[in-house]
Amino acid sequence: MLQESKAFSGFSVDDLAKAKDFYQNTLGLTVTEQENMGLTLHLGSGAEVFVYPKSNHQPATFTILNFPVDNIDAAVDELSEKGVAFEHYGGPYPTDEKGIARSDDPAKGPSIAWFKDPAGNVLSVLQG
Repeated sequence: MLQESKAFSGFSVDDLAKAKDFYQNTLGLTVTEQENMGLTLHLGSGAEVFVYPKSNHQPATFTILNFPVDNIDAAVDELSEKGVAFEHYGGPYPTDEKGIARSDDPAKGPSIAWFKDPAGNVLSVLQG
């Protein structure tokens, strides 16, 4: 029944205008507005993600959207130049001065850098 459905993911934000500016102008995604409903993010893979306003929005405490990149250092540098601040973590996945948790072993996961959208949702760029 659902195998043929064009399923999509979605998440909330507290300010649709800030979200549109961030996803369109900072991240460079194609964004379309859905009248009185929200935004559709058009990803390079052809997938779409729906972003909707929620007055009592609570940011996700986990990564909601991952962007695979060929060169994580170049991606982090480019986004940093656009004002994106990368998260810094210790623990099992410590990040370096740029905010990248580096992995030389694909079996242990990709190199990844986390950042937040204006609503506080966690996103990442990853190479692996």
